[in-house]
Amino acid sequence: MTRWIKSAALSALLLCAGAAQAAESITLRIGFLRGPTDLALAKEKGSLEKALAAHQVKVVWAGPFTAAAPAYEALNAGAIDMTTGSSTAFVTAIAAGSPLRFFAYQAMPADGEGLVVRNSSEIHSLNDLRGKKVAVNKGGTGEYLLSRALSSAGIPENAVQKVYLSPSDTGTAFVGGHVDAWAIWDPFLSLARQSYDARLLSNGKQLGSENAAGYFVSDAFYQAHPDVLKWVYQVLQQENSWAKAHPLEAGKIWAAQMGQMGEALAAQLGHVNTVPVTPVDDAAIAHIEHIADWYQQQGLIKSRPDIRQHVVTLTP
Repeated sequence: MTRWIKSAALSALLLCAGAAQAAESITLRIGFLRGPTDLALAKEKGSLEKALAAHQVKVVWAGPFTAAAPAYEALNAGAIDMTTGSSTAFVTAIAAGSPLRFFAYQAMPADGEGLVVRNSSEIHSLNDLRGKKVAVNKGGTGEYLLSRALSSAGIPENAVQKVYLSPSDTGTAFVGGHVDAWAIWDPFLSLARQSYDARLLSNGKQLGSENAAGYFVSDAFYQAHPDVLKWVYQVLQQENSWAKAHPLEAGKIWAAQMGQMGEALAAQLGHVNTVPVTPVDDAAIAHIEHIADWYQQQGLIKSRPDIRQHVVTLTP
């Protein structure tokens, strides 16, 4: 009888320990980038923390990061678990061996990226870029857009001088005339047109861009907590629906995160960037594969990564 009581007591302790472990919270560390994304809306409104708290998931924000590349580096180093960025920077990162997973896709609107010059510039066509200095972010959207522009105009890559700068550092260089053009995306594109006297030379569609915004997670976090991605995706869908119904309000949030309070910029951001967020389906994978093929052809990456190995396709 004593042995049975001891056994029952031990079983009860083990059950309690198991329950405590099951209830133990998960910490999700997110690298934040300023930009017109649904994740930025969730951060501002606190909706992600509220939704994940119901599943014992604690959200910790890190950043803001200046672009996707440094955020991917932090993720690769194990400092964060999830971030936003571009499909172009994603291709560069996984080609270099970063253990990333792409789990939600948001096509880049044509007017949400492009090449700009100053209004007073004598550059009026892509051919005029020969011999000029163009600001780009290395291995990301800027370098991709410039490469597409040069190819479409039949200009060799070495016919222009690439100036590698982060988007947040380029405004001063652009206004001061230290660079002649800037390959950029929103919110910096809208900011340049509103505040830096910039003129759009060519937009993403005219350049043949297949770039997209995306949501990325480390392979380690995905393997350990796959359900968390589904819960995050649900919040992104909710914020996406809200932004489409309230574009000006969404634009005001995105502009405020840039330190800009003017309604003109908010209206521009909200009008251009309220586009659907979707799973990374076959069509999205094909677009990313085309970018990878392009990067390899242009010599920007040494070998083409297997995109499907780095994708999580969620069920809506």
